[in-house]
Amino acid sequence: MVIATAEATRVPEAPAGADGYVLRTATAQDVGGARAVMLDTVYHDLRSGYVPRWHADIIDLEGAYLRPERCTLLVVVRGDEVVATGAVRDRGPQAPPNPQWVADRFPSGATAQLCRIYVRPDHRRHGLARRLVRELGDFAARAGGYTSLYLHTDPAVPGAEPFWRSLAHEVCDERALPGGGQGIIHFELPMPAPRGPAGTVRMAAPTIR
Repeated sequence: MVIATAEATRVPEAPAGADGYVLRTATAQDVGGARAVMLDTVYHDLRSGYVPRWHADIIDLEGAYLRPERCTLLVVVRGDEVVATGAVRDRGPQAPPNPQWVADRFPSGATAQLCRIYVRPDHRRHGLARRLVRELGDFAARAGGYTSLYLHTDPAVPGAEPFWRSLAHEVCDERALPGGGQGIIHFELPMPAPRGPAGTVRMAAPTIR
């Protein structure tokens, strides 16, 4: 198993494009803005509010994503404002509450879980989520040791289900399980081939379809 160093997997800041958006690996200075995006999303879009067993990583973003070498937090910044976030964690879905066979398919350590891919409402429809997904996949490929890219989504969130169906393969729709499960959908994305050194990453138009 080859594990890349943190420096090798870092997404460098790219010059702002014509749209003014810059995607980069988060630093400690970005934590407050990233946390605000995430909390606003769980309160206003997901409508769950802060639930410690689900959202503890939002409070400790540095411990969850910035310090572990095989995890990352990316932010999209416009001006001085963090307007979108996306992360990779090295932990697969757990059972319970997820189905045991889903947990077995995506074991922790070998699974890069995409999470916290949130965009502020005023900045949607600019392709930011797709850019984040692409760069997070590239991070996982460069990090080494990951064999799967996994995520789950709540189809009750407007636009979430069609977005992920346009990018990923459905593994399990819990709505079809007896009792409806948690009502979420589990997806797997193809693991991209490593794109080379992090310094070659550009803010080009996304190639994901």
